[in-house]
Amino acid sequence: MQIVILLYDRFTALDAVGPYEVLARLPGTTVVFAAERPGVVRADTGMLGLTADAALGDVPHPDIVLVPGGPGQQEQMADGVVHEWLRAADAASSWTTSVCTGSLILAAAGLLAGRRATSHWLALDELSALGAKPVSERVVIDGKFITAAGVSAGIDMALELTGRIGGAELAQAIQLGIEYDPQPPYSAGSPAKAPRDLVASMRARSRRPRPAADG
Repeated sequence: MQIVILLYDRFTALDAVGPYEVLARLPGTTVVFAAERPGVVRADTGMLGLTADAALGDVPHPDIVLVPGGPGQQEQMADGVVHEWLRAADAASSWTTSVCTGSLILAAAGLLAGRRATSHWLALDELSALGAKPVSERVVIDGKFITAAGVSAGIDMALELTGRIGGAELAQAIQLGIEYDPQPPYSAGSPAKAPRDLVASMRARSRRPRPAADG
């Protein structure tokens, strides 16, 4: 089983690496990081680079597609090489997945039309204009499409996918192996739980289109 994780300039590292840590432990699986061209691709901070070992054309028929989000997502919304590859890969994939604003790339490529999907909370409302049905949930499954909310939700998505492929026992074993047992010191991980002034401040600082009202 081949899993291809798409890389592009200014992706968010955990969007890709979090799911990788789970999915790479599926028996019989090969995970390939791929980009338009092989080589080092820089994450959004500029301080970390991941190596794309393959060009998109080298991996035309993955079993699983994973699209991370990040600030660079905004440069991946126009039709072109990435969208063409996504449509072709999706035609053959068993699962097409995304983390954070990666769902906007899938939607812009026409793959989420009429489907339920999620994204980072600051970007969730943008899905409607792209033909998807935004859902404020951490992981959303619609057919073979699995979308995760912001950044850390990619680990949850990968565990959900692992359970569906290899069964609950395997997914639980992987969860235990990576000791994924979140106990954050603050309860501010979603706009529903975070202080209102913090949510408002982050919305004001965001470059994303602002919704009419908080969800």
